[in-house]
Amino acid sequence: MAQPLVVKKDDDLDEEEYYSPFLGIEKGAVLQEARVFHDPQLDARQCCQVITKLLYLLNQGDTFTKVEATEVFFATTKLFQSKDAGLRRMVYLMIKELSPSADEVIIVTSSLMKDMNSKTDMYRANAIRVLCRIIDSTLLTQIERYLKQAIVDKNPVVASAALVSGIYLLQTSPEVVKRWSNEVQEAVQSRSALVQFHALALLHQIRQNDRLAVSKLVTSLTRGSVRSPLAQCLLIRYTSQVIRESGANQGGDRPFFDFLESCLRNKAEMVILEAARAITELNGVTSRELTPAITVLQLFLSSSKPVLRFAAVRTLNKVASTHPLAVTNCNIDMESLISDQNRSIATLAITTLLKTGNESSVDRLMKQMTNFMSDIADEFKIVVVEAIRSLCLKFPLKYRSLMNFLSNILREEGGFEYKKAIVDSIIILIRDIPDAKESGLFHLCEFIEDCEFTYLSTQILHFLGNEGPKTSDPSKYIRYIYNRVILENATVRASAVSTLAKFGALVDSLKPRIFVLLRHCLFDGDDEVRDRATLYLKLLGGEATVGETEKDVNDFLFGSLDTPLVNLETSLRNYEPSDVPFDISSVPKETKSQPVAEKKATGKKATGSSAVSGPIPTVDASYEKLLSSIPEFADFGKLFKSSAPVELTEAETEYSVNVVKHIYDGHVVLQHFECVFLDISILQVTVLVDASEADEFLEVVSKPLKSLPYDSPGQTFVAFEKPEGVLATGKFSNVLRFIVKEVDPSSGEVEDDGVEDEYQLEDLEIVSADYMLKVGVSNFRNAWESMDPESERVDEYGLGVRESLAEAVSAVISILGMQPCEGTDVVPSNSRSHTCLLSGIFIGNVKVLVRLSFGISAPKEVAMKLAVRSDDPEISDRIHEIVANG
Repeated sequence: MAQPLVVKKDDDLDEEEYYSPFLGIEKGAVLQEARVFHDPQLDARQCCQVITKLLYLLNQGDTFTKVEATEVFFATTKLFQSKDAGLRRMVYLMIKELSPSADEVIIVTSSLMKDMNSKTDMYRANAIRVLCRIIDSTLLTQIERYLKQAIVDKNPVVASAALVSGIYLLQTSPEVVKRWSNEVQEAVQSRSALVQFHALALLHQIRQNDRLAVSKLVTSLTRGSVRSPLAQCLLIRYTSQVIRESGANQGGDRPFFDFLESCLRNKAEMVILEAARAITELNGVTSRELTPAITVLQLFLSSSKPVLRFAAVRTLNKVASTHPLAVTNCNIDMESLISDQNRSIATLAITTLLKTGNESSVDRLMKQMTNFMSDIADEFKIVVVEAIRSLCLKFPLKYRSLMNFLSNILREEGGFEYKKAIVDSIIILIRDIPDAKESGLFHLCEFIEDCEFTYLSTQILHFLGNEGPKTSDPSKYIRYIYNRVILENATVRASAVSTLAKFGALVDSLKPRIFVLLRHCLFDGDDEVRDRATLYLKLLGGEATVGETEKDVNDFLFGSLDTPLVNLETSLRNYEPSDVPFDISSVPKETKSQPVAEKKATGKKATGSSAVSGPIPTVDASYEKLLSSIPEFADFGKLFKSSAPVELTEAETEYSVNVVKHIYDGHVVLQHFECVFLDISILQVTVLVDASEADEFLEVVSKPLKSLPYDSPGQTFVAFEKPEGVLATGKFSNVLRFIVKEVDPSSGEVEDDGVEDEYQLEDLEIVSADYMLKVGVSNFRNAWESMDPESERVDEYGLGVRESLAEAVSAVISILGMQPCEGTDVVPSNSRSHTCLLSGIFIGNVKVLVRLSFGISAPKEVAMKLAVRSDDPEISDRIHEIVANG
């Protein structure tokens, strides 16, 4: 007996035993089979099978050549002579997938238009779909009348086909589709659920660029004329959009909120879920507004339908992140979902409980999760780990049970991302909960004894080197570290050597033993390991020249690299071997980009002469090298900072001018980049800078440009003197002054006669942020604790009414010009409070760290607490002055 094509699902069969009926078919063989389309007596069943194979090949990514596609298309058109309904539907699919070219479409258009006016509704609907997919705008105008009639057709299949085609055509011929508004409006009132859904979708797309029209549409439809559950779900989404765009704050009544609330009492489950989700995602939603939505979601948690349970618990999980107290009433129902057969539901339930649980429920949740973790995939485990971390930070007294749970799952099997999430969580808990340090470090030490991931081993060793020496008994960690030197690969061994050196630097009692261990490392087979061991032996023995004091040694071992690696690499590449050793302090602290004068309207990039002798600096050469080569600026001292280019002209103008601000201790140099995009040549170019609104600046040097040919860039400089140690700010007005000479377009020669001319440029401001370098730190907590607490200055500020916390955070970062650390510049949506960490170097090479704590009240009033630590207490005071005046 022949083997059947389709194998039924059987628990005893492996997945490998299932196979596709199309497995192994070849394009060439199928194209040969397509010759049956030419038979005088068509076999409808055989033709359907061949078309099915062709469609399978197309959907699997096989491509037909132009000749092959044309042959198949012409062969398919011959099948219109068959009256078989099933074959006709397959023909429609085939034509739509082949997407014939314009010269081929005309062959099949007449047949499709004939079917579009057929008495068979199935032919009409499918013909409309295919025609709208393959015709161009010229042919569309010929059938527009039929499409408008089809939209209001009594048969819902035909009407839906016309509406869906309209949604597709809106992308290619929007002007034509917009003329159908009256018919689409009529279709919205249809009794057919699907027609009403498609009509509403098309009508919204027609009006989506007109906010007032969308608002009127929502207003008219929220009065109860929409009966289709699918259309009601769409209407809820459009209503939410109108509410968001209206900008109504939580203190006043939201427009259309009553409609969303009424949808919670709808008969259709999908409508209830959509309305509940919409309410929970409103900006600044209050507990009173959330209550009805939470109530209906709680009912769905006990539903017999898995999809409803999943939708409800997923929505509640999102709400728990911002309003945990509002979800607390659902905890009993969610605890029953931990044992749900659907692991996705169980994962969402447990993570929601972790977000909303109280201190007394922690131990019970940990017991329930012990067996739960082994049954879910790594991606779900990561979600659970992150929820446990948040819970531990919320209830620090429960760190023992939570830390033990993390250490237990760390020993189990799992992938890199899962293990990394656990290690990161333990490290964060150690940093934020001092009592957890000893047990947390011990768990990490046990993990690296059998860790298969090099990245995690080096991460833990680095952290152990920073935190281990500060514990009560640092010696107990040495065994774990030295085991890595003996047993691991070269990367981990090198990291272990650095960690041993850190223990030797901070713990005097361990230094002799560390010396012995490091000497053993001198015989390692890897260059990096041997070099590190040699360096640290000399460093700890006082022979290395990294500094004169113990503090210098510790800064070398524990300090973060405040120089961007790209700058360091560039400087090393440009370094020429000589008697003068390479000085890392000469490496720029900021990544600098050289502005290129370009005309955005034409996309031309300019290259050419400059105002000073020597090459125009590129990305590989620092501004400092250029400026120091100019005699007038040579005695200004060391360049502290160069700003990003600031445009002084509009994009569409005939002149392009931008400026870079170079900041010195006692001077500011404005470097202007000019380019002209007219067929003229301009001579004696200079930028006149008026400092009448910048009282503390005195112009000392101005370097004009002798000539500026067409489409070639040039540079001019203006230098100002300012008082040292003073945070001088001000506004400068700028005028481009030059002599214009016409250029003969045929010969390219410049005419002798010239005309003096001026061009008004945009104003330029020097602000407080110009005196701050954006320099990040790898570990903000360690950097903060290493600074003198006596330098800390704390004060509170009211920032007034703001649209959101994100806007307030962005504004303060902009005022200070500092580098956000650890991703704290990103504010979660609907967050009521936020902490932002900033670091930088103030002029004079003073390190500054800032901790900002924001909170927003019901009327959107934002309050901020500012804590500053720096190497100089006076600079801490200045940071507060900048914020107070900002």
